Amino acid sequence: MDFAYGPERNHLFVPGSTNIPEHVIPITTLTKTLLDDVKKIFKTVYGISFLIPTTGIESALTNTMSPGYRTISFLIGQFSLLWIEQQKRLNFKVDVVESEWGQGANLEAICIVHNETTTGVTNNLTKYQHPALIIGDAVFSIGALDFRMDEWGVDVVVTSSQKALSLPTGMGIVCAGPKAIENGYLKCYNLGTYWPYTPSIPLLYGLRAALDLIFEEGFENVILRHKRLTKATRLAVEAWGLKNCCQQEEEWYSASVTAIIVPPNIDNGEIVSRAWKRYNLSLGGGLNKVAGKVFRIGHVGNLNELQLLGCLAGVEMILKEVGYLLKLGSGVAAASAYLLNNVPLIPSRI
Repeated sequence: MDFAYGPERNHLFVPGSTNIPEHVIPITTLTKTLLDDVKKIFKTVYGISFLIPTTGIESALTNTMSPGYRTISFLIGQFSLLWIEQQKRLNFKVDVVESEWGQGANLEAICIVHNETTTGVTNNLTKYQHPALIIGDAVFSIGALDFRMDEWGVDVVVTSSQKALSLPTGMGIVCAGPKAIENGYLKCYNLGTYWPYTPSIPLLYGLRAALDLIFEEGFENVILRHKRLTKATRLAVEAWGLKNCCQQEEEWYSASVTAIIVPPNIDNGEIVSRAWKRYNLSLGGGLNKVAGKVFRIGHVGNLNELQLLGCLAGVEMILKEVGYLLKLGSGVAAASAYLLNNVPLIPSRI
C-alpha cells in the first residue's frame, strides 16, 4: 500500500533510519522510480528489479537455487570462473564446460557470463532457448550493450553500480523474471516500503542521476556510442599490427572492453605500469590464464570519442617506449578516420 498523507511531519522515532531533512526527496518515492527505470535498461516488462548492497551474484544464485541443484557453466574467462567458484561454495553440483579463453560459450549453459571482460568476448544470447532457469552475469553489459531480458528468455540478470552506470562501487542490481520470483523480499515491495534493510542513500541518488543521464542521451544512442568506441579501438589495434584476444567473428567482440595480445618479447606488466607512471593512464592487465599475455582497454560508461583517442595516443607512446615497433599515430589515424564519418551530432545540441 502507498503511504497516506497526514498533516505536518511524520514523527519518526524508529531505531533508524532517522528523520530526513525536508528538502531531500522521500526515499520511498525515489526507490519506486529507480526500480521502474532500472527495468528499462534490462529491457524487461515482466521482470522485477532489486537493488542490493552486494555484487548481486550470490543473491541471484541463492534466491533461485538450493544446495544440491545441478548447474552447467561455461568457463571462458576469469569472471565465469568466479561464477563457478561461487556456485561450488554454495554446494551446487556444477558441470563445468571449459573452452579456450578468447572463445565464446556454445550456449548450452544455465549460468553464463554475457560479457567476459577478461578476454573481451560477448556471448551471443539472441538464439538461446532452454527450458532450464537462465542466470546471466551482465555486470559489464547493462547500460552499455544491448541486453534484452524478456526477448532472450533470461530469467535472472545481475549487474553492478561501478561499470557502465559510472557509479561508485557498492550496489548490486538484480532483475528477476516471473520464473525466478518467489515470495520473501517481495513482501516489502507489496507493502510499498521496498527495503528489508537500510539502503545506501547516496548510491540511490547516484543511480537516479546515472539513469537520468542515460535516458537524456537516449539508451539506444548509448549502445551505439559504445559500438563506435569498440570499433575505433579495434581498428587502432589492427593498425598497430596486434591481435584481439577475442578469437571469433566480430559479433562476439565486446563493446565495452578490448583485450589486446602482446608479442612474446613485450612485458605486459611494463605496459600497464608505465602507462600509469608516465601518462596517468590506467589500463587493465591480463587475469589468470591470460595474465602476462594481454592488456585491456576499457571503453565503457561516461566516455566519449575524443577521450578514447587520447587513450589510444597514450598506448601508442607506451608501446613504442617498451620496444614494440610501430608508427606513431597509426592507430589514432585509423580510429579517427572511422570516427570522422560515424560520430553523429549530439541530439540535444541540434
